[in-house]
Amino acid sequence: MVDTKQEIERKYEATAEEAGPSGRPDLPGLPELTGAGPVATVVSRGVATLDATYYDTPGRRLLADGITLRHRTGGADEGWHLKLPVGPDTREELQAPLGAEVPAEMAALLRSRVRHDPLRPLAHLHTERDRKDLVDADGTVLAEVSVDRVTARRLAPEESEPVRWTEVEVELAEGRGHDQRLLDAVEGRLRDGGLHRAETPSKLAKALAETEKAAVAVETGGDGPGKPGKPAKPGKPAKSARQVEQAAPAPRRPLGADDVVLDYVRRQIGAMVRLDPAVRRDLPDAVHRMRVATRRLRSAFRSYRKVLDRAMTDPIGDELKWLAGELGVERDREVLTERLEGRLAELPDDLRLGPVRNRLDHWSQGQRDGARAAVLGALDSERYLTLLDTLDALVADPPLRPAAAKPAAPVVVGAVLRDYERLATRMATALETPPGTDRDVAVHQARKAAKRVRYAAETARPALGKPAKKFARRMQSVQDVLGDHQDSVVVREALRALATQAHGAGESDFTFGLLYGREEARAAARERELPGLWADVSPKKHRAALAA
Repeated sequence: MVDTKQEIERKYEATAEEAGPSGRPDLPGLPELTGAGPVATVVSRGVATLDATYYDTPGRRLLADGITLRHRTGGADEGWHLKLPVGPDTREELQAPLGAEVPAEMAALLRSRVRHDPLRPLAHLHTERDRKDLVDADGTVLAEVSVDRVTARRLAPEESEPVRWTEVEVELAEGRGHDQRLLDAVEGRLRDGGLHRAETPSKLAKALAETEKAAVAVETGGDGPGKPGKPAKPGKPAKSARQVEQAAPAPRRPLGADDVVLDYVRRQIGAMVRLDPAVRRDLPDAVHRMRVATRRLRSAFRSYRKVLDRAMTDPIGDELKWLAGELGVERDREVLTERLEGRLAELPDDLRLGPVRNRLDHWSQGQRDGARAAVLGALDSERYLTLLDTLDALVADPPLRPAAAKPAAPVVVGAVLRDYERLATRMATALETPPGTDRDVAVHQARKAAKRVRYAAETARPALGKPAKKFARRMQSVQDVLGDHQDSVVVREALRALATQAHGAGESDFTFGLLYGREEARAAARERELPGLWADVSPKKHRAALAA
């Protein structure tokens, strides 16, 4: 069983001026914190002894993404701890009971980062933690301030000599939210007392930095942390201005098409990997956001085929389409359920005949069970891990075409306009097709084209700025109307199935038929809206602004 909480904390260390006899910053006395914002009293909670072993892959994949995994004894929350970054000063902390192996649920949450690499002990930290509660006038605990005296050893790739330091942590009590004013008030007192924000984001990062610094000192003739090394050799004569100029790095080339496209590709890959744990934990909107990242990535490969060789990206695009399809089962269920529940809530009680709510709940739960299993099955598959490895290899050695080396602006404008022409053709077909099934299909095809233009314009923003942003916004307005129409088509199919089930069970199918008619009217209204909307967004001046 894994428990979860949000950890909001800041770390502090001594300034260089406070260096003690060891030659390393020692912590001055903790300043008076009573009166810092709403703090009325400071209550000592004694000293706890904590022993933690931190785990990572040999390549330190977790550390690179700001994630820590540790096995800790001592304190009230001993056990396995997994910390995932959320935002400034904020991490999601998952806790599981003590055990010899990494808990299976935690291992699953790390799979998109770890993949096939083993998790091995990386560092051991022994901490003497002097804890104090900051309490308001009503006796409510606002935060905990800890003075941590740490002794750390790196365990891999080889064991290091121990290093020591002292730091202060200020962690908000659970339920306080992100109380910025309290944190700032306490920070003001700590700064006045000679402390500043820690340069490293975590104890593990600090331990690795300090042990590696100590190892370098020994290799170069020093005696380890905090001890003097050999005297420095006499300095060389100063370089002339000409020598400095010749040694200076070459000026960076103008923004190239490869810079723009690869930056966008890297961001989408990062989003996929980052959202994987959220999808596994079934967090709100996680499936949708991960599916969008896969679609954006696949769309970029197709739109920017003059930058990245499609002989390499098309097979990856096929795998992204597979993943989006697996995620789509769950996402489509979410959209359908939300829409059906909303439409049902709009009806007065006298138009809800029979056990409509119970049947809808039963249908949604049945859909959810299968969809959830499909998503987790995909994320646990070798096919998915291979896709992630392939994407990493792509950005490490991108298959660039000649246009990649050209200035970004003309290349990305050309890509956006090509996709726009494709959309214009499909919009013409949708507007000319008579109402019915054929129009539904045509509108859906136009929706997919509008999404592709929007993604292409979003990719182009670093090169084109506001014109690309405005163009993407216009394309999104088209996509929204077309998407609402498509959602209505899918909802009507679900309502027909629900009505058939209700009728077969001897229940009234009146309400489902009524909702079907309302959805049909909504789709017709969207179809009437399309000509005017397209007339607003399709003038040539909007496309000309991209190249201005």
